[in-house]
Amino acid sequence: MKIKTVDPDSPLFGLVRPGYAVVSINGKPVLDSIDFRFKTADERVKIKFADSKGREIELRLDERCPGDLGLTLDDGRVMVCKNNCIFCFVHQQPKGMRRTLYVKDEDYRLSFTHGNFVTFTNTSDEEIKRIIKQRLSPLYVSVHATDDELRSRLLGNRNILPILPLLRRLVKGGITIHTQCVLCPGINDGENLKRTIDELSSLYPGVASLAVVPVGLTKYRERLPKLRKYSREEAAEIVRYIERRQKEFTKSLGSRFVWAADEFYVETGRDFPKHAAYEDMPQFENGVGMAREFITVFNRRRPRLRGLKSRVRALMLTGYSAYPFLNTQTLPYIREKLKLKLALEPVRNDFWGDTVTVSGLLTGADLLKAASGKKDGYDMAVLPPNCLNEDKLFLDDMSLEQFEQKLGRKVVVGSYDLAETLREVFV
Repeated sequence: MKIKTVDPDSPLFGLVRPGYAVVSINGKPVLDSIDFRFKTADERVKIKFADSKGREIELRLDERCPGDLGLTLDDGRVMVCKNNCIFCFVHQQPKGMRRTLYVKDEDYRLSFTHGNFVTFTNTSDEEIKRIIKQRLSPLYVSVHATDDELRSRLLGNRNILPILPLLRRLVKGGITIHTQCVLCPGINDGENLKRTIDELSSLYPGVASLAVVPVGLTKYRERLPKLRKYSREEAAEIVRYIERRQKEFTKSLGSRFVWAADEFYVETGRDFPKHAAYEDMPQFENGVGMAREFITVFNRRRPRLRGLKSRVRALMLTGYSAYPFLNTQTLPYIREKLKLKLALEPVRNDFWGDTVTVSGLLTGADLLKAASGKKDGYDMAVLPPNCLNEDKLFLDDMSLEQFEQKLGRKVVVGSYDLAETLREVFV
């Protein structure tokens, strides 16, 4: 395992350099950066490094130091998924996009460090023992169904171990687990969903939460299993059922335990639950409670916007899933109370197909098409906060600079704090 960077404040600065390899800690090999932090937690640590020529250097630390010692380490390749899920989004993409979009990670380490969901279908017994020994908790697990035969069908993998014994083992070992179920019409809903909720809730509080998420479909599903999206009526029934179960669990467990993703509420046109109904937002990054959090934060920070005046005309672009609550919960106040000239435009996803409605999957070309169609009515465009990567590239590799040049207008990338975005736009 190689060192990528050494922080100037590191106690090892000047002693080791980028490119050096970590050979061992206290005589034991190091698996990755998590293992490095675990093995350097002792008061006395002996670390052996090797320089670029293979010469070994041994350093001793006799007091506790920051877990990573100011080193950024190269963990090597990500563990990849070997499943062939019937709803896999990677399989629903066209060819020719950037390579990272085709990586199917199935790495329990990323589940621990980044909240990525894993299925545990390629995790060895030794790795399970490590998870328990090093307390890699919480973890995020895609269960989809507790019926193992059905789960095998959903994952497209006949060689999977039963999921409930594995979850029991992890829970007994002190690991907290958050789970999800990607719901497919007529497959793992109905009685199968009931069974999944019943069996997972029996492991509470070790299995701390369950998110029920609708299947995401694109127009690129040639030669893939036939799936469809939920109708408005079906989505409403799922929401009603989950809310009934939440009432039961609040009494029996002291927690609602299971939540429907925001997408189900958008599909039905129903109001989102109150902020407190999401408890400590255990599935926030999974799209459960994001909309309510967005609205709540905006309402709390509205007083900061009083007195804000500007002649700027702005166009805010968003996906169709966010448009309804932005249009009804925030736009009236911005226009009527603040008297700011802000237009809201939902963007059709021509690239993936109109079944994909989230702003995070809008390409630069689709956003540009929507903004160009309204070009004469505004001075500045506001983009969704999640449509660019760290390199300021859209999913189709258009850069933010290229977008702004083609549009011929100033462009601002919004944030999840709408009040802060408004203060940036209407200066």
